[in-house]
Amino acid sequence: MNVKSIAQSGEGRARPALSPRSAHPLAGHWNVFDLVALTKPRVMMLAVFTALVGMSIAPVRLDPLTTCAAGLAIAAGAGAAGVLNMWYDADIDAVMTRTAMRPIPGGRISRFAALVFGLFLGGFAVVVLALVTNLTAAALLACTILFYIGVYTAWLKRATPQNIVIGGAAGALPPLIGWAAATGEVGLEPLVLFLIIFLWTPPHFWALALNRTDDYARAGVPMLPVVAGRAATTRQILTYSGLLALTSELPWAIGFAGTMYGAIAAICGAIFLLLAALLNRSVEADRRTAQRLFVFSIAYLFVLFATLLVDHRGEPLSFMRASQNGTVNFSEA
Repeated sequence: MNVKSIAQSGEGRARPALSPRSAHPLAGHWNVFDLVALTKPRVMMLAVFTALVGMSIAPVRLDPLTTCAAGLAIAAGAGAAGVLNMWYDADIDAVMTRTAMRPIPGGRISRFAALVFGLFLGGFAVVVLALVTNLTAAALLACTILFYIGVYTAWLKRATPQNIVIGGAAGALPPLIGWAAATGEVGLEPLVLFLIIFLWTPPHFWALALNRTDDYARAGVPMLPVVAGRAATTRQILTYSGLLALTSELPWAIGFAGTMYGAIAAICGAIFLLLAALLNRSVEADRRTAQRLFVFSIAYLFVLFATLLVDHRGEPLSFMRASQNGTVNFSEA
Protein backbone atom coordinates (compact mmCIF):
# COMPACT_ATOMS: atom_id res chain seq x y z
CA MET A 1 0.00 0.00 0.00
CA ASN A 2 1.51 3.33 -1.04
CA VAL A 3 1.29 6.73 0.59
CA LYS A 4 -1.36 8.01 -1.77
CA SER A 5 -3.70 5.05 -1.26
CA ILE A 6 -3.35 5.30 2.50
CA ALA A 7 -4.12 8.98 2.46
CA GLN A 8 -7.11 8.42 0.21
CA SER A 9 -8.43 5.47 2.20
CA GLY A 10 -8.14 7.40 5.43
CA GLU A 11 -9.24 10.74 4.12
CA GLY A 12 -12.91 10.33 4.87
CA ARG A 13 -12.24 8.96 8.31
CA ALA A 14 -9.53 11.45 9.13
CA ARG A 15 -11.96 14.35 9.08
CA PRO A 16 -14.94 13.29 11.18
CA ALA A 17 -17.41 15.77 12.59
CA LEU A 18 -15.94 17.09 15.80
CA SER A 19 -17.98 17.66 18.90
CA PRO A 20 -20.59 20.41 18.34
CA ARG A 21 -19.04 22.37 21.19
CA SER A 22 -15.58 22.22 19.61
CA ALA A 23 -17.01 23.56 16.36
CA HIS A 24 -18.48 26.63 18.07
CA PRO A 25 -16.02 29.55 17.95
CA LEU A 26 -16.36 30.39 21.64
CA ALA A 27 -18.14 27.48 23.30
CA GLY A 28 -16.64 24.81 25.53
CA HIS A 29 -16.32 24.31 29.28
CA TRP A 30 -12.55 24.51 29.41
CA ASN A 31 -10.25 25.14 32.33
CA VAL A 32 -6.59 25.91 32.84
CA PHE A 33 -5.68 22.21 32.64
CA ASP A 34 -7.09 22.06 29.12
CA LEU A 35 -4.99 25.05 28.08
CA VAL A 36 -1.90 23.38 29.53
CA ALA A 37 -2.74 20.13 27.73
CA LEU A 38 -2.88 22.01 24.42
CA THR A 39 0.75 23.04 24.85
CA LYS A 40 1.97 19.40 24.97
CA PRO A 41 3.77 19.98 28.29
CA ARG A 42 6.06 16.94 28.09
CA VAL A 43 7.37 17.96 24.68
CA MET A 44 7.63 21.55 25.90
CA MET A 45 9.70 20.54 28.94
CA LEU A 46 12.11 18.58 26.74
CA ALA A 47 12.52 21.59 24.44
CA VAL A 48 13.17 23.91 27.39
CA PHE A 49 15.65 21.49 28.96
CA THR A 50 17.72 21.09 25.79
CA ALA A 51 17.59 24.85 25.19
CA LEU A 52 18.85 25.52 28.72
CA VAL A 53 21.70 23.07 28.16
CA GLY A 54 22.63 24.97 25.00
CA MET A 55 22.46 28.20 26.97
CA SER A 56 24.51 26.82 29.87
CA ILE A 57 27.43 25.52 27.81
CA ALA A 58 27.71 28.79 25.88
CA PRO A 59 30.75 30.97 26.59
CA VAL A 60 28.56 33.88 27.70
CA ARG A 61 26.74 33.64 31.02
CA LEU A 62 23.37 35.33 31.29
CA ASP A 63 22.22 36.66 34.63
CA PRO A 64 19.63 34.52 36.47
CA LEU A 65 16.71 36.85 35.70
CA THR A 66 17.46 36.91 31.98
CA THR A 67 17.95 33.15 31.96
CA CYS A 68 14.54 32.63 33.58
CA ALA A 69 12.87 35.06 31.19
CA ALA A 70 14.50 33.40 28.17
CA GLY A 71 13.52 29.95 29.44
CA LEU A 72 9.91 31.05 29.87
CA ALA A 73 9.88 32.55 26.38
CA ILE A 74 11.24 29.35 24.86
CA ALA A 75 8.66 27.35 26.84
CA ALA A 76 5.91 29.60 25.51
CA GLY A 77 7.21 29.16 21.96
CA ALA A 78 7.32 25.37 22.29
CA GLY A 79 3.85 25.46 23.83
CA ALA A 80 2.54 27.59 20.96
CA ALA A 81 3.83 25.02 18.48
CA GLY A 82 1.97 22.32 20.40
CA VAL A 83 -1.27 24.34 20.48
CA LEU A 84 -1.16 25.10 16.75
CA ASN A 85 -0.34 21.46 16.03
CA MET A 86 -3.45 20.37 17.94
CA TRP A 87 -5.50 23.06 16.18
CA TYR A 88 -4.49 21.82 12.73
CA ASP A 89 -4.61 18.10 13.57
CA ALA A 90 -7.95 18.14 15.42
CA ASP A 91 -9.56 16.10 12.63
CA ILE A 92 -7.12 13.21 12.80
CA ASP A 93 -6.83 13.45 16.60
CA ALA A 94 -10.57 12.70 16.76
CA VAL A 95 -10.16 9.26 15.17
CA MET A 96 -7.01 8.15 16.96
CA THR A 97 -7.41 6.34 20.26
CA ARG A 98 -4.30 7.98 21.73
CA THR A 99 -5.52 11.51 21.01
CA ALA A 100 -9.32 11.33 20.93
CA MET A 101 -9.69 12.90 24.38
CA ARG A 102 -7.49 15.90 23.73
CA PRO A 103 -9.24 19.21 24.48
CA ILE A 104 -10.36 20.02 20.91
CA PRO A 105 -11.73 16.63 19.75
CA GLY A 106 -13.10 16.17 23.27
CA GLY A 107 -15.21 19.29 22.78
CA ARG A 108 -13.77 21.25 25.69
CA ILE A 109 -12.01 23.90 23.59
CA SER A 110 -13.02 25.12 20.13
CA ARG A 111 -10.57 25.10 17.24
CA PHE A 112 -11.00 28.86 16.90
CA ALA A 113 -10.07 29.43 20.55
CA ALA A 114 -7.05 27.14 20.19
CA LEU A 115 -5.91 29.02 17.09
CA VAL A 116 -6.16 32.38 18.85
CA PHE A 117 -4.37 31.03 21.92
CA GLY A 118 -1.57 29.48 19.84
CA LEU A 119 -0.99 32.60 17.76
CA PHE A 120 -0.97 34.83 20.82
CA LEU A 121 1.39 32.52 22.72
CA GLY A 122 3.77 32.25 19.78
CA GLY A 123 3.85 35.98 19.15
CA PHE A 124 4.35 36.67 22.84
CA ALA A 125 7.23 34.18 23.04
CA VAL A 126 9.12 35.61 20.06
CA VAL A 127 8.72 39.23 21.20
CA VAL A 128 9.79 38.49 24.78
CA LEU A 129 12.84 36.50 23.66
CA ALA A 130 13.87 39.34 21.35
CA LEU A 131 13.52 41.87 24.16
CA VAL A 132 15.36 39.92 26.86
CA THR A 133 18.10 38.40 24.67
CA ASN A 134 18.58 39.19 20.97
CA LEU A 135 17.01 39.05 17.52
CA THR A 136 18.99 35.96 16.46
CA ALA A 137 17.47 33.81 19.19
CA ALA A 138 14.01 35.25 18.54
CA ALA A 139 14.30 34.56 14.81
CA LEU A 140 15.35 30.96 15.48
CA LEU A 141 12.37 30.50 17.79
CA ALA A 142 10.00 31.94 15.18
CA CYS A 143 11.49 29.68 12.50
CA THR A 144 11.09 26.66 14.78
CA ILE A 145 7.39 27.35 15.31
CA LEU A 146 6.77 28.04 11.61
CA PHE A 147 8.70 24.95 10.52
CA TYR A 148 6.85 22.68 12.97
CA ILE A 149 3.44 23.95 11.90
CA GLY A 150 3.91 24.83 8.24
CA VAL A 151 6.37 22.16 7.12
CA TYR A 152 5.83 19.21 9.45
CA THR A 153 2.20 19.46 10.60
CA ALA A 154 0.51 20.93 7.54
CA TRP A 155 2.62 19.24 4.86
CA LEU A 156 4.97 16.38 5.72
CA LYS A 157 2.88 14.58 8.34
CA ARG A 158 0.12 13.74 5.86
CA ALA A 159 2.29 13.46 2.76
CA THR A 160 5.31 11.20 3.36
CA PRO A 161 6.53 8.40 5.65
CA GLN A 162 9.69 10.46 6.12
CA ASN A 163 7.62 13.09 7.92
CA ILE A 164 9.21 12.57 11.31
CA VAL A 165 12.74 12.55 9.86
CA ILE A 166 12.53 15.94 8.16
CA GLY A 167 10.09 17.38 10.67
CA GLY A 168 12.38 16.33 13.50
CA ALA A 169 14.55 19.35 12.68
CA ALA A 170 12.06 21.54 14.55
CA GLY A 171 12.49 19.54 17.76
CA ALA A 172 16.27 19.65 17.37
CA LEU A 173 16.53 23.45 17.23
CA PRO A 174 16.15 24.39 20.96
CA PRO A 175 19.88 23.99 21.79
CA LEU A 176 20.67 26.46 19.00
CA ILE A 177 18.06 28.85 20.38
CA GLY A 178 19.54 28.60 23.87
CA TRP A 179 23.09 29.14 22.63
CA ALA A 180 21.99 32.07 20.48
CA ALA A 181 20.12 33.61 23.41
CA ALA A 182 23.42 33.73 25.32
CA THR A 183 25.81 34.62 22.49
CA GLY A 184 23.79 36.21 19.71
CA GLU A 185 25.16 33.72 17.19
CA VAL A 186 25.26 30.03 16.25
CA GLY A 187 28.36 27.95 17.02
CA LEU A 188 29.70 24.49 16.30
CA GLU A 189 28.70 23.11 19.71
CA PRO A 190 24.93 23.67 19.43
CA LEU A 191 25.01 22.34 15.87
CA VAL A 192 26.40 19.07 17.26
CA LEU A 193 23.58 18.99 19.82
CA PHE A 194 21.11 19.67 17.00
CA LEU A 195 22.48 16.67 15.10
CA ILE A 196 22.16 14.40 18.14
CA ILE A 197 18.49 15.27 18.66
CA PHE A 198 17.84 15.10 14.91
CA LEU A 199 19.15 11.51 14.74
CA TRP A 200 17.43 10.58 18.02
CA THR A 201 13.96 11.60 16.82
CA PRO A 202 13.25 8.86 14.20
CA PRO A 203 14.03 5.80 16.38
CA HIS A 204 12.29 7.43 19.35
CA PHE A 205 9.11 8.20 17.44
CA TRP A 206 9.02 5.09 15.24
CA ALA A 207 9.30 2.90 18.36
CA LEU A 208 6.09 4.54 19.54
CA ALA A 209 4.47 4.38 16.09
CA LEU A 210 5.03 0.61 15.87
CA ASN A 211 2.43 0.19 18.60
CA ARG A 212 0.09 2.78 17.07
CA THR A 213 -0.03 1.52 13.50
CA ASP A 214 -3.79 0.95 13.48
CA ASP A 215 -4.38 4.45 14.81
CA TYR A 216 -2.30 6.09 12.10
CA ALA A 217 -3.77 3.91 9.35
CA ARG A 218 -7.31 4.76 10.49
CA ALA A 219 -6.45 8.47 10.41
CA GLY A 220 -4.82 8.24 6.99
CA VAL A 221 -1.40 9.35 8.27
CA PRO A 222 1.42 7.65 6.28
CA MET A 223 3.75 6.89 9.16
CA LEU A 224 6.59 4.54 8.21
CA PRO A 225 5.17 1.43 9.95
CA VAL A 226 1.88 1.93 8.07
CA VAL A 227 3.46 2.41 4.65
CA ALA A 228 6.58 0.23 4.76
CA GLY A 229 5.65 -2.33 7.40
CA ARG A 230 7.24 -3.39 10.64
CA ALA A 231 10.39 -5.05 9.24
CA ALA A 232 11.43 -2.01 7.21
CA THR A 233 10.71 0.26 10.17
CA THR A 234 12.84 -1.73 12.60
CA ARG A 235 15.71 -1.73 10.08
CA GLN A 236 15.47 2.05 9.86
CA ILE A 237 15.37 2.28 13.66
CA LEU A 238 18.55 0.19 13.86
CA THR A 239 20.30 2.35 11.25
CA TYR A 240 19.45 5.62 12.97
CA SER A 241 20.35 4.15 16.37
CA GLY A 242 23.83 3.30 15.08
CA LEU A 243 24.29 6.78 13.67
CA LEU A 244 23.05 8.26 16.94
CA ALA A 245 25.47 6.20 19.04
CA LEU A 246 28.40 7.44 16.93
CA THR A 247 27.24 11.06 16.82
CA SER A 248 26.65 11.22 20.56
CA GLU A 249 30.43 10.91 21.02
CA LEU A 250 31.15 14.09 19.05
CA PRO A 251 30.99 16.46 22.07
CA TRP A 252 33.81 14.43 23.65
CA ALA A 253 35.68 13.84 20.40
CA ILE A 254 35.90 17.50 19.43
CA GLY A 255 36.64 18.65 22.94
CA PHE A 256 33.72 20.47 24.52
CA ALA A 257 32.75 17.59 26.82
CA GLY A 258 34.92 15.60 29.19
CA THR A 259 35.73 11.92 29.71
CA MET A 260 32.73 11.34 31.96
CA TYR A 261 30.40 12.42 29.17
CA GLY A 262 32.24 10.28 26.62
CA ALA A 263 31.96 7.19 28.82
CA ILE A 264 28.27 7.66 29.66
CA ALA A 265 27.44 8.44 26.03
CA ALA A 266 29.19 5.21 24.97
CA ILE A 267 27.32 3.12 27.54
CA CYS A 268 23.93 4.67 26.77
CA GLY A 269 24.57 4.42 23.04
CA ALA A 270 25.42 0.73 23.35
CA ILE A 271 22.19 0.07 25.28
CA PHE A 272 20.19 2.04 22.72
CA LEU A 273 21.77 0.07 19.88
CA LEU A 274 21.18 -3.24 21.68
CA LEU A 275 17.48 -2.49 22.19
CA ALA A 276 17.19 -1.49 18.52
CA ALA A 277 18.91 -4.72 17.46
CA LEU A 278 16.57 -6.81 19.64
CA LEU A 279 13.59 -5.02 18.11
CA ASN A 280 14.92 -5.66 14.61
CA ARG A 281 15.51 -9.36 15.32
CA SER A 282 12.10 -10.07 16.78
CA VAL A 283 10.05 -11.87 14.13
CA GLU A 284 6.61 -11.08 15.47
CA ALA A 285 5.31 -7.68 16.51
CA ASP A 286 6.47 -7.47 20.10
CA ARG A 287 4.82 -4.46 21.72
CA ARG A 288 6.97 -4.75 24.83
CA THR A 289 10.25 -4.59 22.88
CA ALA A 290 9.14 -1.46 21.03
CA GLN A 291 7.86 0.08 24.26
CA ARG A 292 11.16 -0.61 26.03
CA LEU A 293 13.06 1.18 23.30
CA PHE A 294 10.64 4.11 23.37
CA VAL A 295 10.88 4.51 27.15
CA PHE A 296 14.66 4.16 27.15
CA SER A 297 14.99 6.72 24.36
CA ILE A 298 13.41 9.35 26.63
CA ALA A 299 15.80 8.55 29.47
CA TYR A 300 18.70 8.39 27.00
CA LEU A 301 18.31 11.96 25.81
CA PHE A 302 17.83 13.31 29.32
CA VAL A 303 20.89 11.48 30.68
CA LEU A 304 23.02 12.54 27.72
CA PHE A 305 22.19 16.23 28.04
CA ALA A 306 22.30 16.23 31.84
CA THR A 307 25.78 14.68 31.73
CA LEU A 308 26.89 17.25 29.18
CA LEU A 309 25.61 19.98 31.48
CA VAL A 310 27.73 18.63 34.33
CA ASP A 311 30.81 17.59 32.35
CA HIS A 312 31.21 20.24 29.66
CA ARG A 313 34.65 21.81 29.64
CA GLY A 314 33.56 25.41 29.43
CA GLU A 315 35.97 26.09 26.56
CA PRO A 316 33.74 26.36 23.47
CA LEU A 317 35.56 25.79 20.21
CA SER A 318 33.70 28.63 18.51
CA PHE A 319 35.59 31.13 20.65
CA MET A 320 39.02 29.53 20.42
CA ARG A 321 41.86 31.70 19.23
CA ALA A 322 45.64 31.44 19.16
CA SER A 323 47.74 33.95 21.06
CA GLN A 324 50.87 35.52 19.71
CA ASN A 325 53.13 33.10 21.60
CA GLY A 326 51.46 30.09 19.98
CA THR A 327 49.42 28.93 22.97
CA VAL A 328 45.68 28.50 22.79
CA ASN A 329 43.53 30.97 24.70
CA PHE A 330 39.82 31.58 24.89
CA SER A 331 38.16 34.93 24.48
CA GLU A 332 36.56 36.37 27.56
CA ALA A 333 32.83 35.85 27.91
